[in-house]
Amino acid sequence: MSLFQSPPKTPEELERSRPLDISPDEVAEYDEATWYEKAYRGDDVPQLTVRAVAMGSILGFFLAFTNLYIGLKTGWHLGVAITACILSFTVWSMMQKAGLAKTPMTILENNCMQSTASSAGYSTGSTLVSAIPALLMLSATPDNPAGQQQPVVILTLWTFFIAVLGVCLAIPMKRNMINQERLKFPSGLAAATTLQSLYASGSEAARKGKALLTSAAIGAVFPLLLDLNAIAKLDEKTGEVISRGPALPGHLKFDWFYWLAIDPATDKFRWYAWFPTIGADRTSGVGFAPSKWHLMMDANPVMIAAGALVGLRTTIYMVVAALILVFVLGPMGYDAAWTNPAGDVVYATSHPAKAWKEIGLWFGAPMMVAGGLLSFAFQWRTILNAFKGLAGSKDADAEDDRSDVEVPTNWFLIGAITSGVGVVAIAWYAFEVPVLLGALAVVLTFVLALVAARATGESDITPTGAMGKIMQLTYGVLIPQSATANLMTAGITSGAASASADLLNDLKSGYLLGANPRRQFIAQAMGIFTGTFATILGWYVLVPNATVLNGTADKPAAFPAPAAQAWKAVAEVFQNGIESMHPMHQNAIFWGLAIGAVLVVAEQLLPKLKKFLPSATGMGLGFILPFFYPLSMLVGAVIAFVWQKADDQSAKDYVVPVSAGIIAGISIVGVIVAALNNFVLG
Repeated sequence: MSLFQSPPKTPEELERSRPLDISPDEVAEYDEATWYEKAYRGDDVPQLTVRAVAMGSILGFFLAFTNLYIGLKTGWHLGVAITACILSFTVWSMMQKAGLAKTPMTILENNCMQSTASSAGYSTGSTLVSAIPALLMLSATPDNPAGQQQPVVILTLWTFFIAVLGVCLAIPMKRNMINQERLKFPSGLAAATTLQSLYASGSEAARKGKALLTSAAIGAVFPLLLDLNAIAKLDEKTGEVISRGPALPGHLKFDWFYWLAIDPATDKFRWYAWFPTIGADRTSGVGFAPSKWHLMMDANPVMIAAGALVGLRTTIYMVVAALILVFVLGPMGYDAAWTNPAGDVVYATSHPAKAWKEIGLWFGAPMMVAGGLLSFAFQWRTILNAFKGLAGSKDADAEDDRSDVEVPTNWFLIGAITSGVGVVAIAWYAFEVPVLLGALAVVLTFVLALVAARATGESDITPTGAMGKIMQLTYGVLIPQSATANLMTAGITSGAASASADLLNDLKSGYLLGANPRRQFIAQAMGIFTGTFATILGWYVLVPNATVLNGTADKPAAFPAPAAQAWKAVAEVFQNGIESMHPMHQNAIFWGLAIGAVLVVAEQLLPKLKKFLPSATGMGLGFILPFFYPLSMLVGAVIAFVWQKADDQSAKDYVVPVSAGIIAGISIVGVIVAALNNFVLG
């Protein structure tokens, strides 16, 4: 089998490359024999072409910035497959009209393109929004708040090998989960359906593409106005530049809003502050303005767009938790004095601006840990089926019959062993993980990735957070004194599990369109190179030091990295012991675990009321994010909800393209602006 195919050139070749006459929903019901008979397009239909991989690599390069940016802001990863499909179709159509492309990109080429883009934009970024930022925050001290960055070579190889490991681990799962058990993999089905609809209706594709590109252009303006330090403040006498700042403020403070009412004492009208002060300074007794607790509105719409994708239930409870933090837990922590074993008086909250990561973290992170692990435990049937399915897979027996179609087992062995050795070597060299414990982490990663992939196939939710927490708990027992080992072994599992699930979603999409899975696997593997480069570049540009993640008393965290905050909290508990913590932090851990467990149990016992019950994930995130992020996300969710009620079909067609466009425009230009601020404007 040649590596690359030639794109169709003649009308006859284009006709053979047209989409199937049957819908992805119908193909999803076929057994394996029927699929080969009615759906499989054969190896002579172009799929893996140079132009498909090139387009996927270019789009994936920029979409990697998108996921890194939004992941560091919210802790979420957004699927990029559908966005890549719409963008590729639109851009290639424009190139055809301009005479730069002679023939249209076929549906199977676009499918390979989205595999490359998805790998680049999704599979390589997981560890850089969890373990690596957590490690950087742990390295920060009062004397060195910037912390210690890892060398670029180490992070590059670490990211690359974990992504390769995850992609290879998916190989033995594919035939059993997709061909034989026909698990749903909803995101893969959605991508296949989107592609088929684009090719069925050019006008619909043009409208979605225009909406995405227009919203991206609008979003691109905001970093230039809110983040670029282009406005210089000059010394009046010397004319020298004292400081630089953006053209517009990044936040709208609620301190500025007032309302007019009658003062009972004077019987006259007077202006009243919209919000009262919250707590008072321990030294001066002066009340804190609401904005000191981050009670303000973010002027950047990126979180509004993210909220439109996340949904109403989660964002409502994010804001509920954020309000509890600002008005109850934060002030309580500010007044909670404790004399530590060294004789120093410390407070659960040292400053209002740090409430989210000093007291909120210890309440929200345990809530998310308990919720994630218990939800995972309730999927015990999925866990059992994962191992039964792998044990009963017919892949090995039938490999000779499909050796030219399915990804061969020796690819799995070569890729998994090579990448596994690479991961173990770097873990030992750079992160002080003993070789045997590193090898154990790789073996456990295969087991947990298997379970995570099945959960993705059944529910479209990849429990990477739960997988990481299981590894943190495991290595917290094996080597409790090493927070670094605790974080990095968990990072192996989380990163590889997300890469495995991503590949299987892409293979499901290709399966429904009649694609050759071996060629699609190659496309996915090629995207890792571009994605690694883009993700590492974006990391060093966006996060030059730990203050960007932790914030300061005067400046909010640009990237609060909530997923990393939760990972860091678990590692610290194992490293230092819970008895060394502030008593209020200890109580917060207990109540966070208890409430998270209760919320998950309530969902299981009252499934019909689930949409009304508090979300453990939403509540947990609300406690470990500055207030303005949950507020913006709620605004976005409300907009999407109202849109859906007003015009359901329009919302289905455009909420995702518009939201994805805004996020892409802001994050891509945001990376450029960060580079200018850090390396040019100073």
